[in-house]
Amino acid sequence: MSMFTSPEFWLALSQIILINIVLSGDNAVVIALASRSLPPAQQKMAILFGSIGAIVLRIVLTFFAVYLLSLPYLKIAGAALLLWIGINLLKGEDGEEELEGHSNLAAAIKTIIIADLVMSLDNVIGVAAAAKGNVVLLVVGLGVSIPLIIYGSTLILKLMTRFPIIITAGAALLGWVAGEMAFSDPAIDVWASGHHSLHLIPPVLCALLVVATGKWLQSRTEPEDTANRAG
Repeated sequence: MSMFTSPEFWLALSQIILINIVLSGDNAVVIALASRSLPPAQQKMAILFGSIGAIVLRIVLTFFAVYLLSLPYLKIAGAALLLWIGINLLKGEDGEEELEGHSNLAAAIKTIIIADLVMSLDNVIGVAAAAKGNVVLLVVGLGVSIPLIIYGSTLILKLMTRFPIIITAGAALLGWVAGEMAFSDPAIDVWASGHHSLHLIPPVLCALLVVATGKWLQSRTEPEDTANRAG
């Protein structure tokens, strides 16, 4: 029970929930697109069963990712992936494929599960990194996040549109977690243990790197989008 009174536990839990919230906006778009042609009653069923199926697969993937992150150099690779995810989150290009609206309930559920699974790599890596191998923390974090993902995605999308700072904060958090993950890689564990006083430097630098790079790329793509619309 002492784990639940630890500030580190609640901090990591908050990171897991925020990562899931910030990175689930695109999943809401998938759900809406896949179920938009269904009758209202079947839309609710598609959202419910599609989300449950996707979440079960995501949990399995996350546990697998936690194991992989215990191997040498994979945390460094995962940190690099997190940096890329955070930068693209700010850049505004999620790489989503256009999805057809399905008039068949089973097809809609299948589309939601497959698309959510493909697009959930960022969630899986981010949550596994924030959990730091703590299975209890992982289960609690995902358990709290599930209803937020299912019922709160539309609201989150609206909040992100109204308050872009949420996206920036989420991207910075991914950079922070990436820095922590790289510094705790088993391959450099001996060196890191001897330089524990430097443990805050990688997270701070990575958070700044994500925000600075993402904002810079965003500033470059905005004029191109304006020119394309004008043309």
